[in-house]
Amino acid sequence: AEFYIGTKKKKKKDPNLYVIKIEDQNMLASSKNALHRLVGRRIVCERRRWYEYFAGAPKITESGIAVIVLEAKNAKMNTLNEGLQSEVESLWQEHIASSDRVKGVVFMSGKVDNFIAGADIKMLKAKKDKKEEDSLFDACMAGHSLFERLRQSKGKNFPLVAAIHGSCLGGGLEWALKCDARIATSSTKTKLGLPEVKLGLLPGWGGTYALPRLIGVLDALPLILQGSEVRSDKAKRLGLVDQICDLPALEAVAIAKAEALTKSGALNKLRRSQSMKQYFNIKRFATEKIQYFRNYILNEAKKQVDKNTRGKYAAPYAIIDCIGYGLSCGDNATKAFEHEAQAFVKLAKTDTSTALIGLFDGITATKKNRFASSTQTEKKQHNVCVLGAGLMGAGIAQVSAERGMNVVLKDRDAKGVAKGIKYIGDNLDKKVKKRRLSVYERNLTIARVQGYDENMLSGYERKVKNTHVVIEAVFENLQLKHDVLSQVEKLVSNNCIIATNTSALPITNVAQGLKKKDRVLGMHYFSPVPQMQLLEIIPHAETCDDALRIAFQVGIDQGKTCILVKDVPGFYVNRALAPQMAEIGPLFADGVDPAKLDAAILDLGMPVGPITLLDEVGADVALHVQNTMIADPTMENRMDGADPTMLQKIVDNGWLGRKSGKGFFLYNTKGKSKKKEPNQKALDFVQNELKQRDLDIPLLDIQDRYLARFVNEAAVCLQEGIIDSPQDADLAAVFGVGFLPFTGGPFRMLDARGTASYVDRMHFLADTYGSRFSPCQLLLDYAKSGSKFYPLS
Repeated sequence: AEFYIGTKKKKKKDPNLYVIKIEDQNMLASSKNALHRLVGRRIVCERRRWYEYFAGAPKITESGIAVIVLEAKNAKMNTLNEGLQSEVESLWQEHIASSDRVKGVVFMSGKVDNFIAGADIKMLKAKKDKKEEDSLFDACMAGHSLFERLRQSKGKNFPLVAAIHGSCLGGGLEWALKCDARIATSSTKTKLGLPEVKLGLLPGWGGTYALPRLIGVLDALPLILQGSEVRSDKAKRLGLVDQICDLPALEAVAIAKAEALTKSGALNKLRRSQSMKQYFNIKRFATEKIQYFRNYILNEAKKQVDKNTRGKYAAPYAIIDCIGYGLSCGDNATKAFEHEAQAFVKLAKTDTSTALIGLFDGITATKKNRFASSTQTEKKQHNVCVLGAGLMGAGIAQVSAERGMNVVLKDRDAKGVAKGIKYIGDNLDKKVKKRRLSVYERNLTIARVQGYDENMLSGYERKVKNTHVVIEAVFENLQLKHDVLSQVEKLVSNNCIIATNTSALPITNVAQGLKKKDRVLGMHYFSPVPQMQLLEIIPHAETCDDALRIAFQVGIDQGKTCILVKDVPGFYVNRALAPQMAEIGPLFADGVDPAKLDAAILDLGMPVGPITLLDEVGADVALHVQNTMIADPTMENRMDGADPTMLQKIVDNGWLGRKSGKGFFLYNTKGKSKKKEPNQKALDFVQNELKQRDLDIPLLDIQDRYLARFVNEAAVCLQEGIIDSPQDADLAAVFGVGFLPFTGGPFRMLDARGTASYVDRMHFLADTYGSRFSPCQLLLDYAKSGSKFYPLS
């Protein structure tokens, strides 16, 4: 209710409003009297409905169109939950169903960058934690019955229009699909999609039924199976939205659309035209109405899922089944919805959905700067200087410029600078070609990058004075890094941070000789930078918190998942990866050939096999990292099996991998090979010089020998405080090296399998193949106590 001071003759609003939230209708009178006694003057009361998930009562136009604005009061994003569903029904009954004046409704959002971002993940996670997944069936069906009741209250010819700006994902898109028409803004913030598969789930609010019926099964399958997000222009081409407009016109265009649909026969005409698409389009008719072709399309989709996932994810198969079932149901939507809801519950019970939701939670947590002060306002834009215009430096410059940062890119000569800027331009051109970027946005991004070489020092020195962050990305040579950083240190302000993008060199050593040691830290990006999500941030003993704050904010602004790691050789990801890659030599020695090893690890669920990974990283880089890790005394026997002599011979033979055109595979001159062709000379080298015995090792042993060495070293890193938490360790493992994403990372995998069971397996490997497989103390402790790394999961 809203109270204000009035007079006896007429109401007169005073600038001072007394706003009190009244939960109980019976308290209005007593509240009014109490306020009267407090101020000593007459109080006038206006009743006003309070909403938690809506901006207020709907605005009703002269033409009878009610505009309902979704706006969750205590959240950045609008999400679907039981509270919103309950509140929309109350709002509807109070303002829509009871009013003969209302002829149609427009749903829009009061948020600046989202319509409805999907279902409330916290609610879903709470159900899983309490083992109440079965109740999700009723939650799914409640959404359908809600819209049925809304429509029944006003009749079947009452139009609903969704006015979409920002993220319209998951349940948000399913809400929009419940409407008769969809209007979307042309903003790049506007994205539509059903990403539930990325959480090990499927759409639970009718998406597998409604989307194929709207745009056709051929277009709907890849959208739902890949969890793709599409911008409004593509959504319009697909038929997912009816009109596109600029943001300022969104409300007016949506109201006009609703008004048009209130005219006699207009809504029925729209619905008929949508349903008849599957008859007048030959492809849609064949793939949706003829069972033979429908089954063929669904089987082809299943084959593609088999190829891409190797059967490790249940959700894509359930999606294909639900789409097929929905098509067979025809107009019997309820039957399709029930089938979909049952499948949703089944997937919600899987370890895979638990793991993927855990990853989602971890990513969400890393979007907040852990070093930011609650009273400190972060810069909206940072000026970044990148030293070195090679693949890493150019990649860092690209992700910075794409996020609105001004970038100085410096290399030794004009040729190096030009090559770096060309790399950025080529990457952006690919996005333009795929319609993920406009030509204007591409040119604007390139314009933010200014290149300098050693012959342009005066201009470079002026620019670098205003830099907030310097990121060095030169070759892995300590002396070279010292030379480069000591020069730039003299030019930058005292508040500028100086970061080195090293993959293995200790940050303490890099900081030696520099005067501003408290501003020095490591920012370890992964290659290729524009695609790889992970960023390891490594302070040394003298790094100040303000430097960490700026580094984390820059990483977050670049769209990276930032992980804090202790300053040790290899940091976290490369430190855990080194023993794993060291196992390649012993596996070769035991008679496992490169093709069999790659196939075994791909079958395990890794995105690439170790031999392919070696080619991608480069044998010279792998040799450098391996030598660094062998020299670290804290590794003890955990690098046993490493064979730098083998890698040195590979380097000497010029088999550096993709970058040299040949490694264990041969590559064409553009560095791409649609079908990898084995390098027979490299295979002969393995067979004739490295193989010592033929043990005919079982597939499971090959997989566990490779995987266990990473898991054990990850546990050592947690044990020694190199990484802060199991969640950070899992995020880094998945996004750094692609560690079995469906498990959620090594520590979620241990929780799912049972640490005691995994430790038993490691003891078997140690007894059979050597002590390098002996589990670390942390694993032994967790196995003995039965503890979990994620106690609430």
